[in-house]
Amino acid sequence: MSVAGKHALVTGGARGIGLGIATLLADRGARVSIVSRTAASVVEGPFFSANADVTDESQVHRAFDACRKANGPIAILVNNSGIAESAPVTRTDLAMWERILATNLTGTFLCTRAVLKEMVDAGWGRVVNIASTAGIGGAPYIAAYCASKHGVVGFTRAVAAEVAGTGVTANAVCPGYTETDMMRTAIANITTRTGRSEEATRELMAQGNPEGRIATVEEVAQAVLALVEGSESGESIVIPAPSS
Repeated sequence: MSVAGKHALVTGGARGIGLGIATLLADRGARVSIVSRTAASVVEGPFFSANADVTDESQVHRAFDACRKANGPIAILVNNSGIAESAPVTRTDLAMWERILATNLTGTFLCTRAVLKEMVDAGWGRVVNIASTAGIGGAPYIAAYCASKHGVVGFTRAVAAEVAGTGVTANAVCPGYTETDMMRTAIANITTRTGRSEEATRELMAQGNPEGRIATVEEVAQAVLALVEGSESGESIVIPAPSS
């Protein structure tokens, strides 16, 4: 089904993957709202923007209400807000653990809960959660991140089961390393810590991805669009998509 004329809300949409998704949905005719802690920084594109920390329930409600006032009932939700930090388990303190789970997992829960009833009542809705390949596998030094993204995948499957038959679907997109500012920051951190060259670090990260290459924002956005336009539910789509 076409997204044209539908209200799509993208969290973490001020930059990177989120902005790429918001831009593609707008290009296809959706009315797009962006919610993030830095939404006010978005100065280009046909977007309504509302600032909110997705870990704060009251901020989520205020921002979503502002988006509804601007663009109407929310028919599409893309939960993209997320953070990543790395440390060995023995040096992962409680504050880091709670910070990552609060943004990546609790934020996804709060935002989904804020729209699910209106979608069910309308008889149509799409929830797409941006998880990660770290949500279907494990990797050293990112235990909190892996745990949060596994939680997002499990939460997505639970929501899909709960809304089956209502016209609402819930799916996850699981990108590997993607060409964004977050990845470039990770490369800089790794090169500083290990002494590897930027080129060697990038190659190492690429080899950890399906297909042995870095994903692009555009292909993640296209995967989201396909799920929104389709009828699948409970899926976890890996990007880059492995060759058949």
